[in-house]
Amino acid sequence: MTSRAPVESCVLNDDAPWEEFDPSAYLDQNYRDLLDVDAEILELVRDHFSRCTDHAERPILGIDIGAGANLYPALAMLPWCDEITLFERAPKNVGYLRQQRDRLDPDWDAFWKVLSECEPYAGIDGERNERFRKTVRVQKGNLFKLGRPGLLGLRNTQGKWQMGTMFFVAESISTSHDEFRQAIKCFMLSLAPGAPFAAAFMEGSHGYDVGNRHFPACDVDEAEVRKSLEEFTGEIQTKRLGEVSHMVRPGHTGIILAYGKRNQGPRS
Repeated sequence: MTSRAPVESCVLNDDAPWEEFDPSAYLDQNYRDLLDVDAEILELVRDHFSRCTDHAERPILGIDIGAGANLYPALAMLPWCDEITLFERAPKNVGYLRQQRDRLDPDWDAFWKVLSECEPYAGIDGERNERFRKTVRVQKGNLFKLGRPGLLGLRNTQGKWQMGTMFFVAESISTSHDEFRQAIKCFMLSLAPGAPFAAAFMEGSHGYDVGNRHFPACDVDEAEVRKSLEEFTGEIQTKRLGEVSHMVRPGHTGIILAYGKRNQGPRS
């Protein structure tokens, strides 16, 4: 087993400079152009959701936890959802998401093109932007408080959403493995039994820079991802994307994609 590199100090989620997270710099680094690894992820998630939702009951409420400045998880849920909540903590990211809800930038056209190679995405191609505007709502919040009474005006948000995504969040908000596991638990408990989900993780990350600010990360591998998810799902697949072409920045060893369906699971 490969040992993890030492971490100089523990940086918890509340310690990170989320007020200074710059979505424009993050987009420049990651999403101005469609990377091969994101195209591969999109194909896998597209096919997974298409398999799982052919006979889904209406209405479907979707959630993307820690949406940040990445809209392709929400686009992947768009054909099925009557409402998609983009749940985000960083204030500038919240502003970016609200602006995109009203007018999607052309940056996302290449991502949508991958999705729209198949139905039902192709069937809503002409109405994509209007559907996105009507379907998406942006909610500022801390994922560790998800499920607590009072959030979103509800007594309890556990099991509220019938489809969910969480991309590059649980391992990218602190250096703590306890907080990594808690983030996954909060995500999975937000989903209704049977809800299809997809989650992506940076493997072997020791932190990342956005503009001139450094943000913490937790070094996880495929085995730890599976172990953290397994108690919440009886149906899970993971895929490690670890070739050179899958590296999106210095300081990580690959990307792990996990997808499946929520089971009954523990309720607390």
